[in-house]
Amino acid sequence: MSSIAHELAKKQKEISVSEFFEKNKQILGFDSLTRALITSVKEPVDNSLDACEDASILPEILVRVEKNDNSEYTVTVEDNGPGIVKKQVPNVFARLLYGSRFHTRAQKRGQQGIGVSAVVMYGQLTTGKATRVRSKISDEDVAYECDLILDTKKNRPDIIKDDFVIWDRPHGTSFQVHVKGKYIGGKQSIFEYLKGVAIVNPHAKITFVPPEGNAIVFERASDQVPPPTKEIKPHPEGVELGELLSMAKYTESLKMTSFLNTEFSRISYRVAREVCELAGVPPDQKPDQMTLEQAGAILEAIKKVKIMSPETDCLSPIGETLIRKGLKNVLGPLKADFYAPPITREPKVFAGNPFVVEVGIVYGGELNKEEPVQILRFANRVPLMYQQGACAITQAVEAVDWRRYGLEQRGGTGIPFGPAIVLVHVASTKIPFTSESKEAIANIPEIREEIELALKACARRLKTHLNKAAKRSKARVKFEIVQDIIPMIAQKSAKIVGKPVPKLAGTITKIMNVVWIDEDVKFEKSRHHISVKIYNYTPKSQSFHLHMLLPFDKVDPKTLKEKPIEVREGNKVTWDIKRLASTEILELNFDLHGVSQEQYDENEVYVSGIDPASVIGVEVLPGDWDLEHLKITEEGAPEEKEEGEEGEVDYDEGAEAINNEE
Repeated sequence: MSSIAHELAKKQKEISVSEFFEKNKQILGFDSLTRALITSVKEPVDNSLDACEDASILPEILVRVEKNDNSEYTVTVEDNGPGIVKKQVPNVFARLLYGSRFHTRAQKRGQQGIGVSAVVMYGQLTTGKATRVRSKISDEDVAYECDLILDTKKNRPDIIKDDFVIWDRPHGTSFQVHVKGKYIGGKQSIFEYLKGVAIVNPHAKITFVPPEGNAIVFERASDQVPPPTKEIKPHPEGVELGELLSMAKYTESLKMTSFLNTEFSRISYRVAREVCELAGVPPDQKPDQMTLEQAGAILEAIKKVKIMSPETDCLSPIGETLIRKGLKNVLGPLKADFYAPPITREPKVFAGNPFVVEVGIVYGGELNKEEPVQILRFANRVPLMYQQGACAITQAVEAVDWRRYGLEQRGGTGIPFGPAIVLVHVASTKIPFTSESKEAIANIPEIREEIELALKACARRLKTHLNKAAKRSKARVKFEIVQDIIPMIAQKSAKIVGKPVPKLAGTITKIMNVVWIDEDVKFEKSRHHISVKIYNYTPKSQSFHLHMLLPFDKVDPKTLKEKPIEVREGNKVTWDIKRLASTEILELNFDLHGVSQEQYDENEVYVSGIDPASVIGVEVLPGDWDLEHLKITEEGAPEEKEEGEEGEVDYDEGAEAINNEE
């Protein structure tokens, strides 16, 4: 038996990481010809975007896919980034697990140092051809160009040939690889991938030249480069026991308090001492002498001590304005009826890594009502094209009860049906992908919960819009019937009996018996034209307050005829509607200038100081913001309080009520 053990021992040997992935290329996203071609585009595009943003350059990326024979394609990706110095070019493109981002706690598209090198490996494995890389930095007159392959036995680059060449770009990088693949259209295609990139990277200009040869250009919708992310230390919340012990073993700190202060973010010396006292660990103890029991006690103490939320400058969320701008720029031809104001949640932490969840919803227009809602999944501004069912984003979407928000959901769970697109973006210093192919986010409870909360918050905005639209449509139909049919009946009846046509205003008000508020916003010639019409179709005069959320400093004073009585915080505006007589119509019209179309595309109008049942077209202010500004007389009619009288309206509380989604 011992001889067999010796024979088996002789067969045991180390393999390089390159050899492992060469034999298991499906792990990296090369499990089919279709997906392999998309991955060969995705990885260099991700690198180009990261490089441009690190250098604060507005990205201009060219993607060209050329067909060579039945299943071989040449993929070229060029960018205007800062370029790569000659010494680093071979290692960056032909050495697995080589990079600068694995140990960096800052949001980046690339994390593992595998992606683009895996494309080089796949290309040489399937076609036997080398990859050509050209790079030029700004302080060089010529570009460095080389043909290289990856030596999988050594996990090292092998340069076939290299030279310096003339390139008309001031700086940038070109990556050209030959791969086996299959080019298709449809949902899981290169075009759809680049469209997704354009949505969540509205600052990038992307030109795509498909095999057919007709260039498709995704123009940039923003001239703002995302601010560069800063590296942070791990946040103590969610740090694992083994990780804490490992950090303590290799730290240069000599005391527990300095260890906690220097190795973690948001822990001051005061907090570090408090943690040690709660855990029963001497503050002056050497970290490398910490026992397993002490480490567990420190983690428990961290949960009890109040520690600030993680820094946000390590993350680069898209932001509500740019999400809407990106969606409109790319999905504009769909002519959707409504772009729900996107939601960006506050940063949270999992396993010491900060993350932010963002959600946007597009509804109506030419979107298909009979198909499942389209889910656009993104992680660190990168579209996720495959493994939708295994992704925490999809699972969170399925867990929400969308019937409460106006969408059909058979059985109360699963992907809803309806004319909608749901966008979910997770930004983190470390995205917990389910595999190295980076196509699905693992079902981490903290992340899943945040996605669900963001979905519900954005869905409430959709529901508000749908309710408002339904009420307005119902009121408009009733109004048109009353305005058209009753006068026709009156005219014919008067003609038959030979009497004059009676006045119908009183009759119409008895039938309608509502205050109808019809608001609209139009964008023309770089201006927003705001219109609010108030129809008093009740038998008595009405007095109330009208509230709007809008950037008041952008209102053209020449167009504002009715002056508001109050403006708070620059955007919470109140008008006093005094005794609007029965059948009277009041119009508020004004223009906004200097505001982009994406920043203001729907009015937020509320009323207060009036019976909610008698108003159609807008919502009554949550909490009835201005109700205390009015007092009720013995006759029951509202009467203004005198200035300075107790109970005067608190506009700050009203502002909070407006913003209270709950």
